[in-house]
Parts: sequence; C-alpha cells; structure tokens
Amino acid sequence: MNLLDHCTVLITGASSGLGREFARQLAARASIMVLVARRAERLESLKAELERPGLTIYSRPADLSDPAEVEALIGWIAETGLQINFLVNNAGLGDHGRFETADWERLRQMIEVNIIALTRLTHALLPTLKAQAGAAILNVSSVASFIPIPKLAVYAATKAYVTSFSEGLRAELSASGVRLTTLCPGPVPTEFGRVAERTENPEPVEAVGGLYVPPAKVVADALHAVECDQARVVPGWKVALTMAFAAAIPMAIFRWFLNRRGRA
Repeated sequence: MNLLDHCTVLITGASSGLGREFARQLAARASIMVLVARRAERLESLKAELERPGLTIYSRPADLSDPAEVEALIGWIAETGLQINFLVNNAGLGDHGRFETADWERLRQMIEVNIIALTRLTHALLPTLKAQAGAAILNVSSVASFIPIPKLAVYAATKAYVTSFSEGLRAELSASGVRLTTLCPGPVPTEFGRVAERTENPEPVEAVGGLYVPPAKVVADALHAVECDQARVVPGWKVALTMAFAAAIPMAIFRWFLNRRGRA
C-alpha cells in the first residue's frame, strides 16, 4: 500500500494556493487531514468542501509567524494523539521590492514562516514520523532557492535555506524510513504573487511568459515525487530547463549580469 493511502497528513498554508490544492488532491486518499492556516473562515469552507465518509478533517487556525501559535499547534497535536505520517510544510510568505524599502515586520514574518516555523514543526513531529511504518515530509521551497534574486533577496534566501536544510535532513533520514522531498516550483498562478506585492511603492514584476505551471500539476507532480521517494522535483519542463541553465552559469558571470541590471 502506498504511504499516501489512508495517511494522516498535516498541511500548513492550507487555506489557499498550493496548500488548498494539496488538501483537495489528498482528500480522496487520506484518512485524517489537519489543515493549518491563518484564516479560519477559509479553512472551514475548505473543510466543508472536502468532507466525505471515512475522512476526518481538523481545521486548525494558526499564525505561523507567531512562535507562540506554532508551539500551541504542536501542543494540540500532542494532546490529540494524532500520529502524523505525512507532513506538508507548504506555508510561505513573500515580499517583492528593494530590501532597503521593505517593512521590517513583513520581513520578520516571512523569516518566521518560511524558516523557523517549518524547522520547528519538522523537529517536533520527527519522532512521530520515525515511529510510523512509512512516513514522509514534503517541504515546499522554490526555484528562487537556486539563485540570488534582486527584489526578492530575503525571500530567495529563505527558500535557499529550505532547499539546503531539506537535502541535509534527507541524508540524515536515509536509513530511517522517513522520505523527504523538496518541491521547487517556478511561477504558479495563485494569490501568492499578489500578496507578495507591496501596497506602497509597488515594484513592477517582469513577465514570465509560458513558465507558469497550474497548481493542480505542481501538486500532482509533488505527490508523485513523494511516492517515488525523489529528493527534489521542479514541475514543468520549461521551468526545469530554465533553472538548469541558470544554475550552470558561473557565479562570476551571473553576478556581473545581476549588477548590470541593478545599475540600470
């Protein structure tokens, strides 16, 4: 039996975008789902949409940028005795614009969600995951983790952490029976990009043409990668090819290109 069948899954950032799509695609396979996000009304709406006989859904509102709420979520999981065997660390925040004009509170929240909450949840749930006959972690990173990106400097750095952390932890877990897959999507048409834009002094976003990959495909590719125990997945062949080319460029050349654009 595949470990995703009848799994007990926890999905962060479940109220929108990729998180909501993960919930929808896993609803037909999971036995228990824990949906975590800030917006309680969206979680309840999603819960009502996905409910079916044989599936238990918990909607758990939590602001993962608040360490106290992260600890409360961990405590609640322990109290309920849920045996999580699939952790989807999907929650993430972005900020698009020059670093010097960024709002510090927004940057702090992004670092808390993208790095600290992901690491803390993984650390807290790892003993439970290792105790299962089969378990998996899916960390949602980004192709932004492969290269430095001006006007997304902090976001790209947080995702570089996620990708590096995931690769290192996967190696540690190689003999444990816990799979770890890193999802590195490119542009996806969700509200993430709109939320990342600043209401004051917005910076124009450059067009990415045919690189957009639908959320349904991103999630399907990610779940297939987990099933196949792949270390990393970049959905969309155009995105994968583009990033392979970018990653192959020597940093000195790439830096010259970035600096030239920055001066322009």
